[in-house]
Amino acid sequence: METLETVATSVEASAIRLESGPELPTGALQDLVLPDPMDEGLPELEFHRQVEQAWQVCDRFDIQTEIWRGRILRVVRDREKQRGDGRGSGFLHWLKDREISKSRAYALLELADSADSLMRAKELAPETVDRFSKRAFIETAQAPAEVQQMVVEAAQQGQRITRRQVRDLADEWTAATSELIPAPVRAKAAEQSIPTRYLTPLVRELEKLPASHQQALQEEIVLNPDVDTLKQATADARFLARYLQSAAQVQALQEQEGLDLEEALEEALRLGLLNLTADLVNQAAQLEQILARLFTTWKRLGSLTDKLDGHIGASTPHLRRLCRCLETLSGPILQMGLGSGEEALQLQVAIQVLGQGQDPSPVA
Repeated sequence: METLETVATSVEASAIRLESGPELPTGALQDLVLPDPMDEGLPELEFHRQVEQAWQVCDRFDIQTEIWRGRILRVVRDREKQRGDGRGSGFLHWLKDREISKSRAYALLELADSADSLMRAKELAPETVDRFSKRAFIETAQAPAEVQQMVVEAAQQGQRITRRQVRDLADEWTAATSELIPAPVRAKAAEQSIPTRYLTPLVRELEKLPASHQQALQEEIVLNPDVDTLKQATADARFLARYLQSAAQVQALQEQEGLDLEEALEEALRLGLLNLTADLVNQAAQLEQILARLFTTWKRLGSLTDKLDGHIGASTPHLRRLCRCLETLSGPILQMGLGSGEEALQLQVAIQVLGQGQDPSPVA
């Protein structure tokens, strides 16, 4: 088996692209001078060079600001967790007052967490952090330690780091080191006869599977080490994981005697129907979850209707009529219309609450 030193040497050539970018410019925001777009004497290359330089100065200030914004949000969130209602409503109100969306807030929190995680592992000077784009910084924090080291060294040498560069390097490291990829396939990736970008998704999907299913897919890609096989193996691994996860959640399958889920899986694989079977089982799991939520909501609706009905009388005929109208949803038979016109459907669901040890009987 290859040592980390050998692998690092083989991947090191790929890291050269991290060292090919221009050095980051210095300066302050107020010192920025933008090129005149109407200056016909300004060469096109020089125009774009000045624009790119100005953009990078903005990025350099932007990432430091964003990291600190994320840290501010984190202390506010943690404070509200400690002193609030435990549901985070105080933090959400704080965001709303400052017109900050939840998605924006959580992106800043992720950036701050990534910054702190990476800075704990590596001693990064502020000027080194400035050389990352925000997404590259997050990608680096989530990468293996060896990839982090190569990326940080490139940044410390004054080079600009993008998310794509970090991803490519992480993909190459995964292809070179993951034991889930058979050695012959790793060798082809090292020779660049197989693009490494197809191996990382496969590793992620294989990690979700038991060893027995991993082995079957590994044998397939050794027999046919090409891009199409890698794509198909990744898709099969994804569907396998979905099947195994969903099948364990479907109560209707667990209650059936004589049903062998593994054998059913093998038959689906043999017939090339894995995708269809996985979707079938997944939909069954979702339907059971919907039915569970339906029952909980039905009970809540009935309870609220009964409470309201106990507080009203002849003086509130419209409120009483409202309760009567909702009996089609709160009673033991749920009735509702779906759609309109020629495609209208009438849905009727019978809910029967059984006592302990009682067998269900047919409901007309």
